[in-house]
Amino acid sequence: MTSQDVTASPGAISRNPATGVVIETYPFLSSRGIEQLLSRAAAAQVEWRATSMDQRVKYYLRLAETFHTDQDRLAKLITDEMGKTLGEAHAEMEKSAAALRWIAESGPAILADEPAAPDVDDEVYVSYLPIGTILAVMPWNLPIWQVVRAAGPIMLSGNGFLLKHAPNVIGCARALQEAYEASGFPAGLFAVLNADNDAVAEVIADRRVAAITLTGSARAGAAVASTAAKNLKKSLLELGGTDAFIVLADADLEKAVQAAIAARYGNAGQVCLAAKRLILEEPIAEAFTQQFIEAAKALKVGDPTDKNTYFGPIARGDLRDGVHDQVQRSIADGATLALGGHKIEGPGFFYEATVLTGVLPGMTCFDEEVFGPVASITIAKDVEDAIRLANMSEYGLGGALWTKDLARARDLVRRIETGGVFVNGYFVTNPRIPVGGVKKSGYGRELSHFGLREFTNAQAVWIKTAA
Repeated sequence: MTSQDVTASPGAISRNPATGVVIETYPFLSSRGIEQLLSRAAAAQVEWRATSMDQRVKYYLRLAETFHTDQDRLAKLITDEMGKTLGEAHAEMEKSAAALRWIAESGPAILADEPAAPDVDDEVYVSYLPIGTILAVMPWNLPIWQVVRAAGPIMLSGNGFLLKHAPNVIGCARALQEAYEASGFPAGLFAVLNADNDAVAEVIADRRVAAITLTGSARAGAAVASTAAKNLKKSLLELGGTDAFIVLADADLEKAVQAAIAARYGNAGQVCLAAKRLILEEPIAEAFTQQFIEAAKALKVGDPTDKNTYFGPIARGDLRDGVHDQVQRSIADGATLALGGHKIEGPGFFYEATVLTGVLPGMTCFDEEVFGPVASITIAKDVEDAIRLANMSEYGLGGALWTKDLARARDLVRRIETGGVFVNGYFVTNPRIPVGGVKKSGYGRELSHFGLREFTNAQAVWIKTAA
């Protein structure tokens, strides 16, 4: 980037959330810089489209190997910019590499021409073709995985990828671009768009951008989807949620408590698929709550580079303020503060492991997504009440159900209004399984064969072969 490519704007600021110290400021691209970026992206996508699938796969495998060999540096960058523990950062890198390998191994068959209409004599098939350059607006909470989860399926079919990353993790975005290009991908095919919101809206409207994918808040999703719709462009939205973690009376309580701790406090609670609302059937509610609170008390909060730390800081000071405000409003609504509920004094943006009990519909922490280390506990009278409470949300991303009766579980999961449900487990993603939501959690699917085909042109071909 040259000095002509940037404005005098302060741009995006990367700040270590464990110390509050600024790591680096990344000036926003100027109009000229954005134009150059789009031109390079369009040219690179033409080259990529003409690249054989076998060659694309080789680049994917090289990138996966880069993630493995350069894992220490990249994991430290994640921790420095976002604040998660080094252990979680290493796991994120491993998960990203594994997803790339699965896409490289399974993707070509999923994207191959698919025979259709076998009852006719003619040659009829569907081709899954690239549609162009896709703009991806990505969040900070999983700064490598979220991008790979989107880019992996999108790019294998021949599309380009323009990354508008969160302003506090531009260092991770730059590192990703370098890794893609070092692995053989055409320069400009995977490119970082560091720009303000007004510029992003103009990029969405640009003819060289074919579609948009966004992971973020409902408000951001509505704004992006509106601009995309005005320009007749497809969008995919993953907008978070208020995922219910339902524990029925016959559940294995010890395992359920352990899973709930991990699903709520991992990554300092900054995960879309997480145990946001713990809904407990009345007979086990008291025992579960006591065990959960004791386990939460034992969690070490602090330096994310310390191997004994369970979770580190919240990613930004304003985000911590927002979480604390949600806790205070929930208490004002009538919830009981059973544990934590305070900012931790000193440098950085740390917040105590927090538990709220007596949480009911209409309270802030029941109705809103809380992106921080705050567990909300709600008691259900019976199974029917638990399902009712779980569905009393504007969101529908994920959910969990704990019961030993698997036959009953198979019936109940079909009544939970979410894009995914985990039975006797907690919130994980796997490249073989689609990710996405319903209601205000968005639409469209990432990963699996759904994600690999999400941004393709399903072109029907009918060749008359009969004389």
